[in-house]
Amino acid sequence: MAIKLDSLEVKRDILWRVYLSFLIIIMISIIIIGKAAYIQQFEGAYWRSKSDSLHQKVVQLVAERGTIYSEDGSMLSTSIPYFDVYIDFGADGLREKNGKRFSDNVDSLSHHLAAFFKDQDKAAYKKQLQKGYKSRNRYYSLKKKLSFDQYKTVRNFPLIRQGRNKSGFIAEVKSTRLNPFGLLANRTIGLARTNAQNVGLERTYDDLLRGEDGRKLVRFIAGGVSVPIEGYEIEPENGRDIITTLDVNIQDIAENSLLKVMTENECEQGTCIVMEVATGKVKAIANLGRRADGTYWEDLNYAIRASEPGSTFKLASMLSVLEDKHVTIQDRVNLEGGKWKIGRRTVYDSEHHGKYDVTIKEAFAESSNVGMAKLVSTYYTKNPDGFIRHLRKLHFDKISDVGVVGETSPIIKTTASKTWSATTLPWMAFGYEVLVSPMQILMLYNAVANNGTMMKPYLVSSIQKNGITIKENEPIVVEEQICTKETLKQLRESLEGVMTEGTGKTLQNPFYTIAGKTGTALVANGKRGYADHIYQSSFAGYFPADHPKYSCIVVIKNKPNAKKFYGAAVAGPVFKEIADKLYALNIQNNTVLKRALNLKKDSTGFFYSGEVNDVKYVMNTLNVSYKDSSANDGWSSLYSSNFQPVVNTRMMEKKVVPNLTGMGLKDALYLLENMGLRVAVKGKGKVASQSLDTGSRFSKGDILIIQLN
Repeated sequence: MAIKLDSLEVKRDILWRVYLSFLIIIMISIIIIGKAAYIQQFEGAYWRSKSDSLHQKVVQLVAERGTIYSEDGSMLSTSIPYFDVYIDFGADGLREKNGKRFSDNVDSLSHHLAAFFKDQDKAAYKKQLQKGYKSRNRYYSLKKKLSFDQYKTVRNFPLIRQGRNKSGFIAEVKSTRLNPFGLLANRTIGLARTNAQNVGLERTYDDLLRGEDGRKLVRFIAGGVSVPIEGYEIEPENGRDIITTLDVNIQDIAENSLLKVMTENECEQGTCIVMEVATGKVKAIANLGRRADGTYWEDLNYAIRASEPGSTFKLASMLSVLEDKHVTIQDRVNLEGGKWKIGRRTVYDSEHHGKYDVTIKEAFAESSNVGMAKLVSTYYTKNPDGFIRHLRKLHFDKISDVGVVGETSPIIKTTASKTWSATTLPWMAFGYEVLVSPMQILMLYNAVANNGTMMKPYLVSSIQKNGITIKENEPIVVEEQICTKETLKQLRESLEGVMTEGTGKTLQNPFYTIAGKTGTALVANGKRGYADHIYQSSFAGYFPADHPKYSCIVVIKNKPNAKKFYGAAVAGPVFKEIADKLYALNIQNNTVLKRALNLKKDSTGFFYSGEVNDVKYVMNTLNVSYKDSSANDGWSSLYSSNFQPVVNTRMMEKKVVPNLTGMGLKDALYLLENMGLRVAVKGKGKVASQSLDTGSRFSKGDILIIQLN
């Protein structure tokens, strides 16, 4: 009986526990159902938006940055695309069927990658890809910064060509800024860089060039593919294009002319500006600084940085005394042999000349510091504001506002300046104790060339959107007349006198005239002062002097204790080379040079040789009339007969030594090596003589020595 009662007790205990558990389950179920109903009815919108936020994203659409062009349409700065390539090793297409697609293609993909990039072998690529696959890397970096052509090739490699869903191949398109012409005007154009300060036009016109980014809302679906949501997209507005006034050919000439002289003399820094006289358009602007390894780069825009200009500033002093009718250029001044003491200081002329009583025109031509200091001291000591007034009218007290950031402010002292002294005025007369930029000096010389009208220099010709001009910059006159016609005539005569009888007489060209002024200034070297004898060489002027088309300034800072530092010896040759080459570029429209080349009777003896079409091309380009007695092709001679150039055929026979007289080295080598001769060369120029006699027979491999003249 007792056993039966114990059994009933156990049964009731078990049932009680079952019922309790069941009751708890029912209560939990009711709570879950209630919570679900609450979420659905009252929090549904919130959680649905939360779900969307995990699967939707606002993507930025980057605007395409505008391009900077030269005036002739060449790209100076532009954006080019590049591609970063990744692989999603978690993509369904790669993982399905135990990774069969990957294992079938990994060998061939590795082979193509190794053959194309040649940076590692096939085995290394295969190991790399297998490691990424094993780790299920969702964003494995395969290659970065591929060009568009490289990207097109890679896109057709095995596995990758099967598409993103099957291969996991992901390509991110980015862009980088490129200056196609490298060094040319690099500092003025600038370069748009990420996480770095932009310079030049890229910085000045950044708001216009960069455009306005757009954005779109995308939803991510299976495989990580994003799909745009319609109605939630703002298209980017691409940047505007900037059309500059720069000319690539002129810029190339200026840059290379400056670089050549600076390299030869190991100069520290230099700048060169070429401006169109009638408009103020800057056609070229070169800025070079010497780096630690001895090479040069466009590191700073020296063209718009104020410094003591030296003797090129004397044109402003001349204008002042002439305009106020204190003197004429035929009046005389005593140069004191090149040394003049004023107060406790002494004015020295940079070049020893030993002259005393000369005309003012001669003093200017000799670039006499004494002469200019005496004139300004004599006529403006009691009225210094009269001299300062002229400098302000010439806009030396304000920046040129050429249209690029970074221009430093000029300094023109007045009697109110703390550093004004009894010697300030005479030192200002020859370009010391003033700070102005090369661009400001060029504005003055350009005004003299432009019949007294001062133009505002500018670098941007127009702004375009999708090829349509939306803004065009016109030439701006900043000073209608800087002086009277009488003063202007004397200034131009003085500048031409520098080139015919003064410091610039070695720079003239027989076909056209240059008007200009040399400058040599001693500059301080920080705390060391003037102890290192660092000179700044400069030359400013315009050409052709009778009908000026271009004005130009060259300013070069020489190394300490340089052997060659005078303006005519360092800056002058740069100016001359630029002027000569620009004049040659305009040969077709230059009647003076045509007349010089089209003399009716030429008694000069000459003999040249070359390929017939090349010879004719040169003669036709120079507009030189000649008698054509040649065949249509082959070799020819150019010589004088009855006062007229004649082009005649030169017969060439196999195994017979030709007459090489008058040939250039390139033509001679081409001819002889094709005939089987070995050639040794002495000298340079054109062929003057040859070791094997003309008409003699030779064997293949014989040596012929040619002497150039």
